[in-house]
Amino acid sequence: MSKGRILVVEDDLDIARMLRLYFDSQGYEVLTVIRGNDALEVCRKKQPNVVVLDIMLPDMDGYDVCRHLRGNLRTSHIPIIFLTQKDERSDKIAGLELGADDYITKPFDIEELKLRVQGAMRRAEATSLTDPTTALPSARLIEEQLKRLITRDDWTMLYIIINHLDAFTETQDIVARDDFLRFVAMNLNEAVEAHGTPDDFIGHTSSNDFLVITAAAAAEPIKIEFSQRLEKSVQTFYDFITRERGHVIYTDRDGKQHKSPMMNLSIGVLSASDGPFPDIRLLAAEARRRAIHAA
Repeated sequence: MSKGRILVVEDDLDIARMLRLYFDSQGYEVLTVIRGNDALEVCRKKQPNVVVLDIMLPDMDGYDVCRHLRGNLRTSHIPIIFLTQKDERSDKIAGLELGADDYITKPFDIEELKLRVQGAMRRAEATSLTDPTTALPSARLIEEQLKRLITRDDWTMLYIIINHLDAFTETQDIVARDDFLRFVAMNLNEAVEAHGTPDDFIGHTSSNDFLVITAAAAAEPIKIEFSQRLEKSVQTFYDFITRERGHVIYTDRDGKQHKSPMMNLSIGVLSASDGPFPDIRLLAAEARRRAIHAA
């Protein structure tokens, strides 16, 4: 099972290759790009757990990349570690003022960088900023977004439930479950990228629940594309016998056999016009209720 997804933004190909090989050997999934604009696109679509970011890049400097990541709702939570040859105190302060989480200078000790990456990921998880499996915003960031929603009148929420995930986990394992959840997060990001705006918000509320906050005009296209993507691909996560049978059979810890449908989606739609919602708990409960009844 992957320990997390790292995005390395580095135009020195030797360093990029060294970091990819090292962190891959440590059990991480590693993505590498050499340009700042590519880094912004990968962060929106792939949601890395941490970004290791060089300051000197061909198209824009790392400060601009950091500024764009922090200014976008879908990427503002991602931990950033600056990796650069600059060693001036003013450069470090500039990076930290923009919202970077850490700063390490070249030449660097690879073990030290690994510890800083691990520390950044632990802090994000411990403060409920990100889900450790999907790297999507979780409890605290979702709560902040819902608090903002109840003061606005121009939002639409898609509340998504992955049905029968527990039965899938029973027949496979936790590794397969996490792979599927990362697949869900990737496709949700790509659907929002295709039809939404940089201000849209994607959250992972619990093991099998996700939400998207977007504009009214974008909600239906996002819902359709995401549903189609999952419908086409969900069966590939099951073994051949289960696919042929069309349902899951598993035995629980008490030795009792169960039959369950294969995984599918329930998506509820809620908008500001359905309110008012004086409390975020009522808002979240109503969004989930609509998803359950959409099954």
